[in-house]
Amino acid sequence: MKHAIVRFRQVLLCGLVASLAVPATTGCRRSPETRAGGRLFGVSLQSVDNPVFVEIQAGLQAVIEAKGDKLAVLDARFSSLKQKSDLTDLLQRQPAAIFINPVNWEDIKGTLIEAKRRNVPVIIVDTPVNDSDLVLCQVVSDNVEAGRLACEELARVNPQARIVILHLSLNKACIDRVAGFRQEMARHPGMRILDTQEGKGSAKTARPVMRDLLVRFPELDAAFPINDPSAMGAIAAIEEAGRAGQVTVVTVDGSHDGATAVLAGKLHSTSAQFPSEIGRLAAVAAYDHLAGKPVTRNIVVPVKLITKENAASILK
Repeated sequence: MKHAIVRFRQVLLCGLVASLAVPATTGCRRSPETRAGGRLFGVSLQSVDNPVFVEIQAGLQAVIEAKGDKLAVLDARFSSLKQKSDLTDLLQRQPAAIFINPVNWEDIKGTLIEAKRRNVPVIIVDTPVNDSDLVLCQVVSDNVEAGRLACEELARVNPQARIVILHLSLNKACIDRVAGFRQEMARHPGMRILDTQEGKGSAKTARPVMRDLLVRFPELDAAFPINDPSAMGAIAAIEEAGRAGQVTVVTVDGSHDGATAVLAGKLHSTSAQFPSEIGRLAAVAAYDHLAGKPVTRNIVVPVKLITKENAASILK
C-alpha cells in the first residue's frame, strides 16, 4: 500500500500543468503545502482527550507517516467556533487533504464550502455532517446499530428498566446512537425512558447531570450515556450516591477505559467502535482520491458488543 512520495513545486503560472495531488481549478491558486518531510495533511478532532479520537488520529498517522507525509492535529476542545477557526487557518496552508471530526454536524458548512473553493478534499470521520455533498467521503461507525445493541443487551438483563439517557445532541453520531437505542426499545414494552439530558460527552460534564438524575428519579435503575467518557462520569455519580450495583449502565465506544470498567463490573456493556480502522480507511480514501482512483462516499465500519465475556479482547 506504500507508494513513492509525490513531490511538487509551487504553481507560478495559471497555464502551467503540474503533477499535483489536488486537481487543478480555474484561476491561479497555491499548490498544497510541501515540506521537506512530504505533503501536509490535517485533522481537526472534537477533543484530543477522548481515547476514541486519539485512536482515529493514530489510524490516520500510521498511513500518512508511512508515506513520508505530515499530519497536523488540531484540538477543537468541543468548541465548534474553535474548530472552524482552526480549519480556516489550516486551509490557508493549502493541505493535500483534511479530515474533520465535527463538533457540530450542522454548523460546519462554511468550512466545507471554503475547502471546496480551495480544491482541498475533505474526509469526515466518526461523525457524519449534514452537507455530505460538500465532502469527498464520510467514514463512520454504524452508530444506529451501536445504540440498538446497547438497548438489546439492557433488555436482556433488565426488561423492565427505568432509563435515563445522557446525550450529546450536537453530534450526529450520538443522535444516531440514541435513535438506534429507541428503535430497539420499541420492541420491549416493559422498558421506559424517564428523562434525556445533555451529558456533553465527557466524564466531567456527565457526572453532575447523573447526580441530579439520581435524586430526581429514585426508581432509576438503568442509564445510557452516549459514550465511554460520559459513562465513566455516570458511574462515578452512581458510586457517590451509594447505588453501585443498582443501576445498569450501557454505552458505546469500546475504549480501553470502557473495557476495563466492564471487567470490573462497573459498566455492563459498551458497543465497540474501531476508531483506528476509521482513521486508516479515511487516510486510504484520501490517497486513493489524490491518485485519481474512485472513492466510496459513505464508508460504514461495523460495531461489536463488549460485555464481561469478551472485554479482555479489547485490552490486548
